[in-house]
This record gives sequence, C-alpha cells and structure tokens, in this order.
Amino acid sequence: MMRRLLGLALTVVFAAGACKAVREELPTQSESPEEVAGVPLIPLPPTPSPVPADASPLPAEGGDDEAREEGRAGEDTSGSCDDPVPPQISRVKVKVLSTQPSRVVLDATPLVGPNGVYCAQIGYTDGRSFCAVRPAGHPERAACEALRVGSASDTGRVGPTWSAGGQGCRGETGGASCENHPDNQYLVFAYGSGRVRACVAGGMCGQVVLP
Repeated sequence: MMRRLLGLALTVVFAAGACKAVREELPTQSESPEEVAGVPLIPLPPTPSPVPADASPLPAEGGDDEAREEGRAGEDTSGSCDDPVPPQISRVKVKVLSTQPSRVVLDATPLVGPNGVYCAQIGYTDGRSFCAVRPAGHPERAACEALRVGSASDTGRVGPTWSAGGQGCRGETGGASCENHPDNQYLVFAYGSGRVRACVAGGMCGQVVLP
C-alpha cells in the first residue's frame, strides 16, 4: 500500500513539473511576437481592391471629350432624356475648336453644376462637379441638351444663340463678327478680334475674347 501511494505521489510531482516547464516555454500575454520569435515581423501591405473595367475616369471637365467635330451633321434631338434629368445650365464653356486661314471655329458646351452627385450618376468618375448633361457619345446627349439649352433666337435650331462684338451672326463684316455653322448650332465661325458669346435658355452665356 505504501509503495502504491509513493508511486502515485511521484507521478503527480512529475506531471506538475512538466506543466510548469511547458508554461515557462510559452509566451505570456505581455510578451510581443517579436520577443518570442527573436526576429521583427514586417506587416504585409494591404491587398489593393480590384478596379472595375468600366471605372476609368473620363477627362477633366471641359476637356476634349466635350467638343463636337466640325462639319458633324445636326444631332437628332427627338430622343428621350430619361432619369436623371439634368438640372439647369449653370455655365457655357466656349473654346476654340480649330483655326482656319481667315477664321476660327468655336465650340460651346453647356455645363451643369456644381453637382458632383449628378455628374457621377451619368458616368463621370473623376470627381468633377461641373459636367455636360451627358458624356460625349451618350445616346441621350442631344435630347438632354435640347431640354435645357433651348433654341437659337436667329436660326431656330437647338443650341445657343451666338453673337460677336455685341451683334448677331451675320457673316464676316471686317470687325468682330460671326457666322452660324451650317450643320451644328453648337459651333460657329468667328472672324476678327473681340468678344464672341454663346447664350442658352435662361440667359446663361459663355464667351471667348479673340486677339
């Protein structure tokens, strides 16, 4: 009996010693991984999120994506302008589209904004707050512009009313003057030096001053 009890006591003592040795080998909660491993750990860089194929940003506001090609036939405005319906025109960007021997061709692009939410809804992903009513090439571009731009007072075509030197477009007169483009009301031929303006419904105008 005494031998059995003695053997049992030795077993308990041995087991307790083994557990203590294991505990001493394990790191305590206050020990850092660097202390345990002996080698500093370098965190891995975060994995970048995939970029959707259709999320490439469009050019910055007023860029060449807005301009129309000279000689392009009048755009069909009979289509629909679905949601989101564009807000009122707040800017008209006028730029020199091309230079010819005796005249320049100007382009007018009506813009809405500042409204970053609307611009993002219609497809602009570069964070712009001013944008065209629809991106260039969009099937609703002409109809949405017609909805907000109105018709020129002199030609009756959808698009801005152009003027040069404070006068309507009557062709070249020797000073600042203009001539409506035969196919597209958003384009105009400008002559001489001075101010050329493009105005849309609501009285919003844009201009350039030719040297």
